[in-house]
Amino acid sequence: MEETIRDIKKELRANMNGVASAQMREGGMPHHVVWGIELPRLRHIASEFPRDRRLGQQLWSENVRESQLLGILLTPPSEFLPEVADIWVNEARTPEAVSLLAMELVVPQPWASDIAFRWIAGKAPLPALAGWLTVCRLLRRGGVLMPRSEAELRDHAAAVSIDAPLFLRKAVMQTMEALEESVGMADEAPTV
Repeated sequence: MEETIRDIKKELRANMNGVASAQMREGGMPHHVVWGIELPRLRHIASEFPRDRRLGQQLWSENVRESQLLGILLTPPSEFLPEVADIWVNEARTPEAVSLLAMELVVPQPWASDIAFRWIAGKAPLPALAGWLTVCRLLRRGGVLMPRSEAELRDHAAAVSIDAPLFLRKAVMQTMEALEESVGMADEAPTV
């Protein structure tokens, strides 16, 4: 695995975008190292390596933006556990990492809606973002909430403060739009 990590780091160095890296650091990116590599390029790099849970965890543990994102992309969803999801969502430093984590590793899980509602109820901004994005994606994929869950979601949406981070308010709005779209499909779709 160490050789694979060395190969990944070579790819990151080779694909560094100095201008984007400088802009991200100036913008307050909270990582020790930022290579400035855009997500589509990171997806391409990830496609060159095998998906492996231990490799994903090792990359996630580094204080490097691109390593953490690759850690998400290289972790097999079939081996991703809810306990690890809780740890990673609480360790995540940026909305970008939380969004990718939700879309790539949480949404495919049978426990996705349970953990999403827990994160939303917890009120911490980044885990709440992961929760809202997860519910939104599940709804957009055709899921429908049971009446009690729908009422709970509406209550949580109403409780989001105008002072909440913009990324969180946007996720709430998108989720509520997806909820409204799903209401008409309630008889045909599986419940979330």
